[in-house]
Amino acid sequence: MIDLYIWKTDNGYKARQAAEESGLPYRVMPVNLGLKEQFGPEFLKISPGHKIPALVDPDGPGGPISLCESGAILKYLAEKAGNGLYPTDARRRLVVDQWLFFGSATYTTLAQQFGHWVVRLPESVPPAKAHYTAVLRDMLATLDRRLADHEYVAGDYSIADISMYPDTHLHGVNDVGLAEFPNVARWHDAIAARPAVVRAWGEF
Repeated sequence: MIDLYIWKTDNGYKARQAAEESGLPYRVMPVNLGLKEQFGPEFLKISPGHKIPALVDPDGPGGPISLCESGAILKYLAEKAGNGLYPTDARRRLVVDQWLFFGSATYTTLAQQFGHWVVRLPESVPPAKAHYTAVLRDMLATLDRRLADHEYVAGDYSIADISMYPDTHLHGVNDVGLAEFPNVARWHDAIAARPAVVRAWGEF
């Protein structure tokens, strides 16, 4: 049984979404960020940078393994499941990797800044709000161009899509809207309807 350490954040949801899509047995281990549980000594052994998500698999390659970083967790779950979320073909893997890294390193990172400066910060900082709103809209435009001639970002549904769906759902749909990004809206709605995604966004 895989232990998945998450909270109700974009990265937490993407890890749970990958776990649900993998079909592997797992259990949610909540890490309440509001209570600073990510700084507990036992959790720091799993995630030295005190970030969620994290994962512990007693049946890892060569024995028990712990992982942190959402991109690494998505790849691990998909490879272990072997159900197509991370393709075996080398050329297709490169495409998935490109968009997975964009989703993990660029898309989520900058969307989190949008969430901080535009959504959650009590005081208003107009230059920061304008900057990160423009950044988010630019990333959505990038995704929209890609999805104009691709059903999913790397062809078939994969962990690349999972890496970008939560921030699109949280900030694209709720905060800036997707009216100007019809291809993203189509992609978002198709993913939102997947049974595993519905489960992943349920309460825990």
